[in-house]
Amino acid sequence: MANKFIRKFVERTLHTAIEACLDIGRRIIAQANLRQPDDNKGVFTVLVEATILPDSHLQTFQAMAGFRNILVHEYAGLDDLAVFGVLKKHLATFDVFVKYITDYLIQSK
Repeated sequence: MANKFIRKFVERTLHTAIEACLDIGRRIIAQANLRQPDDNKGVFTVLVEATILPDSHLQTFQAMAGFRNILVHEYAGLDDLAVFGVLKKHLATFDVFVKYITDYLIQSK
């Protein structure tokens, strides 16, 4: 946390990873002709409704979308401890997303 360059790198990398999940989700929603979400959190809600993502992780995925909004819109007041907490405790969320999306894509061939 003491290194400003590393902090900014982590923030940008988390932002990019979350955006990638949202973009993938939107693409699947469009391809599968699912209902259009109202917002970023809704992307994950629609994927859960379609049983593409598990309901047990919906709250975590929605928190991820909320964290993306903080990274993008509230960066001036960004809490370094919060960013560090996400990095240390929630990286597995991306693995969960990839697993379920991969499973869906394999099954939908």
